Order: sequence, then structure tokens, then C-alpha cells
Amino acid sequence: MTSPTGSTIEEAKAFLDAHPEIEAFDIVLTDPNGVGRGKIIRRHELMGVFENGRHLPISILGLDITGEDVHETGLIWDSGDGDLRAWPIPGTLKPLYGTSPARGQLLMSMFHLDGAPMTSDPRLALVRQVEALAAKGLHPAGAFELEFFLLSNERDAEGRVQPANAVLDGRKSGKTEVYSVDHLHGMEPLFSDIYAAAKAQGIPAETVISEYAPGQYELTLHYRKDVLQAADDLVMLKRIVRAQARRHGVTACFMAKPIEKYAGSGMHFHVSLQDDAGKNVFTETTEGQWSPTLLHALGGLAATMAESMLVFAPHANSWRRFVSQSYAPVAPTWGVNNRSVALRVPAGEAKNRRIEHRPSGVDANPYLVAATVLAGIAKGLDEKLDPGPETTGNGYESGSDARGKMPSDWRSAIEAAKGSAFLKQALGEDLHRTFTAIKESEYFRVARTVSELDYHLYLHEV
Repeated sequence: MTSPTGSTIEEAKAFLDAHPEIEAFDIVLTDPNGVGRGKIIRRHELMGVFENGRHLPISILGLDITGEDVHETGLIWDSGDGDLRAWPIPGTLKPLYGTSPARGQLLMSMFHLDGAPMTSDPRLALVRQVEALAAKGLHPAGAFELEFFLLSNERDAEGRVQPANAVLDGRKSGKTEVYSVDHLHGMEPLFSDIYAAAKAQGIPAETVISEYAPGQYELTLHYRKDVLQAADDLVMLKRIVRAQARRHGVTACFMAKPIEKYAGSGMHFHVSLQDDAGKNVFTETTEGQWSPTLLHALGGLAATMAESMLVFAPHANSWRRFVSQSYAPVAPTWGVNNRSVALRVPAGEAKNRRIEHRPSGVDANPYLVAATVLAGIAKGLDEKLDPGPETTGNGYESGSDARGKMPSDWRSAIEAAKGSAFLKQALGEDLHRTFTAIKESEYFRVARTVSELDYHLYLHEV
């Protein structure tokens, strides 16, 4: 059977010839929560995956964050929990650095047995948005930024997570250390292995900085002309960071807000559009005047942000990140070279003009984020939407009027997403149903859980 992804047997043959040491492969499909699900296969099985795909149960795309079935998705017993066929994503067959015995990795997408796309697969939602823009002669380019915490494997005396000690010499620091180069040196052995692993997989990992909280870091990725490849980069880089941190005896944390008194972790998405000739259509043609295309794109993103927030902040913990002046945007504002807005136009050369979309937490699924952002841009271009006046100064204060139109918590974001015609179009009806059902199921799980905070506040007081 011909692969519906365009993967070829020749890719597998060439890889096996080049890597005789590799004994097994992680085959990984990304579910709606961004969790990698799949199997570890042996070397002799790889050719069969490229020739015929690999059967995986349909329910793998209907799991909650704990890995339990969500029956309301319609992907479990309504379909008999039958097998579908996962196919390799071309270009994602890579070695895994530092594994012993040596292993490789392969990203997958899900299709029906006849080769039709499985419309609850998050990556295929992004494929659809990319293809819709291509039909208009537009091609999205982009890159994600990865913020995360490195935490100790042990909790503190009060049971709270704490920043990891330096892996170089065990030095402990509870200070913010933002942009401290000397602080980075303490994690140099870990970051060296992260860079080596990224190089082995062809991932263009670039700058690392110490971010605005103890134990928080940021890794940037080089801009890609293909936004699908940019999302694949982020998925693979998160797996690398998590694995290498574990090997160095610390925990890589991708929660949006792991430490209550410090800033959370975002996943800023930089995006631009090229025409068929490769020209950036966000570039201004008249000096001192923004491109109408850029402004309409901003208008579409601003207009659709409220109903899209469940994609950008998908978990209960995500909403703890949105605190004023904590470097997380709280209103659909835009501005130039301004980090207090949701939609930032970075300073720089006009030929490199792009939008930095800042609402998403690092806990969001990059495929869903990119698909939703591209759909918002397309809506803005189609309807020539006006983004309103540029925000200057403190966007947390100037965006207060627009803030009232945004969801204020996880529950209201779920309700906004469930009723959103835009989000149904952005994700597709099937994935929209799957995603919102999973989120509602998780909400009820959290809502009925009696936490330690409940006991602290109420056990002896009421």
C-alpha cells in the first residue's frame, strides 16, 4: 500500500544501512494533549512499518492526560475500539542520542485502513490548515520557543518542587538568575548532551538562556520555511530535553506553572507567510506603514483568541500562568517590540517581519497551536479584520477593556471552545469534538478531587 504521508521504503533502507548499531525504534504518535503514544519496535520490524504502516487502536487519540479512555470522544466503544493504521512522517526517522542499546525514533500520523486521514489526529489538523493556505498561494514559516524548568527529583521539606542543583558540581541556587551566563555553566553537561541529541536528529536548536525564575530555561529553534517541520522540531526537542534531563538525574518540567510565586513557561510561536515566489507578505512595502496583510493577520488572531484559549491553555495548571506582570499575556492586544502584549511584532529587518504569538503555555500541543493560529490568520486575511490600535507601554493595563471578553478560567475556556464555530473549522469537527470532550472529562476529574489546599483552608475552620 502506498503511504498516505509520502514516506518511502528507501528512507528506511538508507537509515538502516547508515546505522547498523541501532537495535530498536520508538514509534511515536502525538495525541490531542501532546503526549507521545506508541510502541518500541525491533530493528527487523522497521521495514514493515514503512511498507504497510502499523496498526494502532483508534482509542489512542481519545485518551485523557492520565492515559485513560474518554468515552465521550466517540473513539472508544462507538467504533469498537478498532485498529487504524499509523504511517511514518517523512524525515522523522532519527537516532536517539545516548541510548544503550542504541535506539532510533520515528514520528507517526494516523489514517483509516483505506488511507483516508484520521481527522482526530492533531498533526493532520495542521496539515489541513497548511494546505488551505497553499491553495491561496501562501506558505507559513515559523519556529517555536521552548521554556521549561529543571527541577530536583526530590521535593523540599514542605512537599513542593524545587529547582535542580547544578549537574556540574551540585551547586544550589534559589535566585532567579535571569540571563546569567555563569548560572548556565552549572548545567553545561546537560545542555551539551541536549545539543548533541538535537544535532543527531537534525533539529536546529540554538540559543539557551536562564529565564525569569529559579530553575527556568529557554531553548530557541531556528526558523523553518515549513511550519510542519517547525512543529515536529518542538515535539522532538521536548522529548530530547526530558530524556537527557533524566539521564543527568534531574526532572525536565513542561507544566505551565510549576512554582506558584514565579513566572510560568510559555511556548511562543513565531510565524510569517511567504507567497509562491518566497516573498514575505508581512513585509511593509511603504516605509513607516505596516503591511495590510500583517495587520489583517493580527486582526484575525485578536478576533479569535478568546474562543481559542483552550488550545493555548489546555490544562487546569495552564490558567495559573495568567497573572498580571508575570510575562504571560491576558488580553488580545498587539504591539511592536513589546513583551506585555499577546501578539508581538518583533523589531528587526522588514524582510524578516513576523508575528510572535505569546499566549500558549509550554504544556500546549504545538500542532494544535499552529493549526489554530494559521486558521486565525486566514480568517483575518479573508475578512480583512482590523486589529485595533497598537498597544504601547504596559499591555497588562491597557488591555483591561479587552480582558473582560476573554475566558477567565479553565471552565469558561472549555465552554467557549465547545460553542466555537471558528475552532470547529480550525481543528475540524472530529478533532474539535475529541479535544473538547477530553478537556471536559479532565475538568470533572480535577473538580471532584479534594486537594491538600482544601484541607489546609477548611479542615479545622468550617
